[in-house]
Amino acid sequence: MATGRTHRPATRSRGIPEATVARLPLYLRALTALSERSVPTVSSEELAAAAGVNSAKLRKDFSYLGSYGTRGVGYDVEYLVYQISRELGLTQDWPVVIVGIGNLGAALANYGGFASRGFRVAALIDADPAMAGKPVAGIPVQHTDELEKIIKDNGVSIGVIATPAGAAQQVCDRLVAAGVTSILNFAPTVLTVPDGVDVRKVDLSIELQILAFHEQRKAGEETAAGDGALPAATRDTPTDQGPDGDVPAVMPA
Repeated sequence: MATGRTHRPATRSRGIPEATVARLPLYLRALTALSERSVPTVSSEELAAAAGVNSAKLRKDFSYLGSYGTRGVGYDVEYLVYQISRELGLTQDWPVVIVGIGNLGAALANYGGFASRGFRVAALIDADPAMAGKPVAGIPVQHTDELEKIIKDNGVSIGVIATPAGAAQQVCDRLVAAGVTSILNFAPTVLTVPDGVDVRKVDLSIELQILAFHEQRKAGEETAAGDGALPAATRDTPTDQGPDGDVPAVMPA
């Protein structure tokens, strides 16, 4: 069985922009929903609306994959599911370890979407000796003393950190030293990693703060509209957009 250790996705070598890579899972989710409803084809406009992007951007993204659709017909749903899955590296088995089996780690372990998307939870690891051997989602928790052996035995290249902030960097260093080259970080801290190691940071508090900003802005606009004035937030406000016209992602470290 193939593992994440011996094969890397081809996205970077083929020159696909990171902004496009970030949208591929959105397209895949929308296409999977269409496939489950036995929809054979979809237009760029319909798929773009389902994924929450504009159709011109979708067509440009798909051009990087070499998929252009058929005029008057659209895109073949099943083929696109396969094509995007292959590009994202989801047509093989990716063993994953989750370190930190508190409430969040346990919730991640119980998430049913991993297996259907090409990921296999190979091990659950925690520093608490009292947790050792206890089953979570049908998988016995193992102590952090076994971390390096677990990674080697399972050929793990993707690690998920769900520890408290104070322990995250040490766990990260051990994961990297053991051969992990991709990390999904749920700990509320910024990790330092060497070149060649990819980190994606998921910080729920940051996302909520951004939503709070937008709520405050909308409330200000409504107040200003009632007063007949242009809200200050919309006057001469620069836009922090990337070269592809995208607001830069806040989550990646």
